[in-house]
Amino acid sequence: MYEQLPLQFLAPFLAMIGMTAIKNVQPLSPEAVFDLLKVEFSDYINNALGSNLSVEFAHVADIVNISFPEVIEGTVFSLIISDDEIEISKNETEGDYNTDLLEQHLNEFLVVKAG
Repeated sequence: MYEQLPLQFLAPFLAMIGMTAIKNVQPLSPEAVFDLLKVEFSDYINNALGSNLSVEFAHVADIVNISFPEVIEGTVFSLIISDDEIEISKNETEGDYNTDLLEQHLNEFLVVKAG
């Protein structure tokens, strides 16, 4: 009934509502993305930032939640994984945290792994 719009038409809208979409070229399953994040993302972001952040992940169905419990309370990002794309949703956080840099590195990591 509804036709799926190409990603380039949705990108500006997703950015307005705090979501970023990445083409899932491989394609990676939600389980594979969860495993990649658990094994590689902590080292990736800590090397990129020169830090030692603790990163936690939770996986249910096609959603992977990412949190940084030592710095920000609650889930910071949610990934919704389909055969065609991985959507990154930035969740509201308490306090005055700059999550843009974390999101940039998460986006770069996923583009390398899924793109």
